[in-house]
Amino acid sequence: MNKDRNFDDIAHKFAKNIYGSDKGEIRQTIVWQDMETILVNNQANSAPLTVLDAGGGIGQVSQQIAKLGHLVTLCDISSEMLKLAKESVKDNGLLSQYQFIHSAVQEIEQHKVGKVDILLFHAVMEWLDDPKTALDILLQQVKPGGYASIMFYNHHGLVLKNVICGNIPHVLDGMPHRKRFKLQPQKGLMPNEVYQWIEDAGYEIEGKSGIRSFHDYIGNMEYMGDYQIEDVLKLEEQLCRQEPYLSLGRYIHVWAKRK
Repeated sequence: MNKDRNFDDIAHKFAKNIYGSDKGEIRQTIVWQDMETILVNNQANSAPLTVLDAGGGIGQVSQQIAKLGHLVTLCDISSEMLKLAKESVKDNGLLSQYQFIHSAVQEIEQHKVGKVDILLFHAVMEWLDDPKTALDILLQQVKPGGYASIMFYNHHGLVLKNVICGNIPHVLDGMPHRKRFKLQPQKGLMPNEVYQWIEDAGYEIEGKSGIRSFHDYIGNMEYMGDYQIEDVLKLEEQLCRQEPYLSLGRYIHVWAKRK
């Protein structure tokens, strides 16, 4: 586990770059549309749902869920990220609905969280040395009939982005690790492998979305057409759940129900 990425050193920069940007807004919008579907499907009664936000960072998605009255456990290996999360949760008046755990996601069982209605595991696997094992552990934390919301960095999107940028030799070499990209994962996951891991754990996949299927591939050429960021978001919303665009997203969000 010591090979897993810990963002203590750049937590503030990470939060600003990932969430405080157009690409962060697109990611948040698409994922929340999917989460609304999960919440509707998961509310058989009026009791608050329990949510595990694993590797949750500052809890952007789980805070939206908490605002609806649900209860969240957020765990993260980064103490600095947890500090930022607590500040954000407090600012939004949601502290009473949260508990925070300073832990690697692989060690969550030691903290006796109990089975939850919804698991959030967003943009974490690509930073882990052994993503499958971590996913397997977390998927076991969900109640039968509950949901897992998984988002991962897409290998196909990484290939396409490198080709568009002209990094052809890098792609031909298998895209080896480059130290200079601190905020960009160095490896993507194969979508079909992740889907298989989820199904093998006893889940039925109910939906998928490409996250930034277009935004990151728009060039900076002199003779481009006129458009606004709002137009890009509309395009993402319109096509991100259709193939082949879904499988070209920089990230893929997949949600599944435990049998």
